[in-house]
Amino acid sequence: MKKKVEGQQGCSRTKTIILTTIITLLMIFVIFPLILLIFGEEKIGNVALIPITGVITTDGSSYLGSGTTSSADIVSYLEEANNQDNIKAIVLEINSPGGTPVATEEITGAINRIDKPVIALIREMGASSAYWIASSTDHIVASRMSITGSIGVISSYLEFSGLMEKYGIGYERLVAGDSKDVGTPFRKLTTKETEKIQERLDRLHNIFINEVAENRQLSIDKVKKLADGDVLLGEEALEAGLVDQLGDKVVLESYLKSEYDIEDITYSTYQKETSFFELISGMTSQWSFKMGEGIGAIFLEKSKEPFLI
Repeated sequence: MKKKVEGQQGCSRTKTIILTTIITLLMIFVIFPLILLIFGEEKIGNVALIPITGVITTDGSSYLGSGTTSSADIVSYLEEANNQDNIKAIVLEINSPGGTPVATEEITGAINRIDKPVIALIREMGASSAYWIASSTDHIVASRMSITGSIGVISSYLEFSGLMEKYGIGYERLVAGDSKDVGTPFRKLTTKETEKIQERLDRLHNIFINEVAENRQLSIDKVKKLADGDVLLGEEALEAGLVDQLGDKVVLESYLKSEYDIEDITYSTYQKETSFFELISGMTSQWSFKMGEGIGAIFLEKSKEPFLI
């Protein structure tokens, strides 16, 4: 009888420990984050801060396994900030290698519709279409060691036909329309196909050059000389007239205060909010690896846009 009572007491203690552990975990991972999300103090600033990081795409979907920025989100943030009476200026904080033409055009179009001053702050990188976006703003501040420029267009891909032939793997081509499988990695481009793609690249390149020339009030010839796709350091970009100032956020704030009479600058950051479930998932899986997708799958991942700028 005594052993039975002791067994019941031991079982009760185990249940108590388990219950206490569960309650503690719930408090740490559920209750406290939920309270912060619901009752967290929201700061209302006088300057909108919109980060643009990673590859810029129309929908923000992953590109070659790396993070991206959605043009739809950026356009939405620009419009929202423009409609807020407390916002006196908008800062685009850029750290991006570029993106797709359509996404770029959507963002620059939104910037051109904004009534309030828009300033670009290029931190580590504002290259290719990210620079195009910066060029459409009213003022560009860049770190002297940042990567800027890279006025060019690319549409490259891996081609496996030689490797397939080596291992006896065939590609059975079944298409309705001779150009339907242009760009497949399983066969080489024909001379005619290469010429067609190059024509489109050149057309996009000319649009890029003309836009930068107009935005920065530079001659077409000067921009063409810079438009070889090479990158410039921030200080080189300043000498070339591609940026207005060298510096960091402190320099940018000094500019805002002197040019737009904005005292005591406070920021309202516009970025994608993490949902409650994403927050919990991030807490429990931030150290885990993405499984089941090999490097071959990453390289074969097909972008919705054929060109990157």
